[in-house]
Amino acid sequence: MDSEQLNHHRNGGSDDGDAAEWKQVAELRAVAEAQDPACKEEDDFMLRRFLRARDHNVGKACAMLVKYVKWKRTAKPNGFISEEEVANEIPKDKLFLQGYDKQGRPLIYGFGAKHYPSKRDLDEFKRYVIYVLDKTVSRLPASGQEKFAAVADLKGWGYSNCDIRAYLAALDIMQNYYPERLGRVFLIHVPYVFMAAWKIVYPFIDDNTKKKFVFVSDKDLDKTLKEAIDDTQLPEEYGGKLKLVSGAARQ
Repeated sequence: MDSEQLNHHRNGGSDDGDAAEWKQVAELRAVAEAQDPACKEEDDFMLRRFLRARDHNVGKACAMLVKYVKWKRTAKPNGFISEEEVANEIPKDKLFLQGYDKQGRPLIYGFGAKHYPSKRDLDEFKRYVIYVLDKTVSRLPASGQEKFAAVADLKGWGYSNCDIRAYLAALDIMQNYYPERLGRVFLIHVPYVFMAAWKIVYPFIDDNTKKKFVFVSDKDLDKTLKEAIDDTQLPEEYGGKLKLVSGAARQ
């Protein structure tokens, strides 16, 4: 490994991959940088996530990475999404970026009944998804943890909250541009009517991601959440000690 690659490792976190995998990462870097020199800006851990998302197929991972770099130029021309660009979304308090689970993954607590397709602009919603994912990634600990987790509370969700276009847009961004970042999503208080929307979205979820969505029944809710999340990181709404703060998407 040359000095430049070593610096990429240092910038990315702890080295917990095997030699064969890192060799593939180096191969991916060489191929990707030949196609788009901007790939040099991405560290080896970023490349490894793209490689894993494509089951270590260097060709497919390269296509995915080059697409990401091109997307980033247009989606985040300033390198980030500012609060001003999502000014209508943040005050709705649909998402709270607070707490960590017992694996050290930063948590997102989401409330589906606070989202109304009639009151959202799809382009701003897409920027909000990017904003939230970037904020969440910035909360990752220095331990080498690369994934986040979420609790999606669908209590009170009804047809007026159903927004297939927004769900698919969020899924597209997460799967194609933030691969291997999602660790687990607990879906709780799921009403029967939500399953109609889920059946539409489900085929668009890749196989590796499907198993990360866990539907939790009401009778198992307390046990499931407390097994995964310490009381101090669990909101008061679920029997924990964490107070959800309005505007927490700014955290």
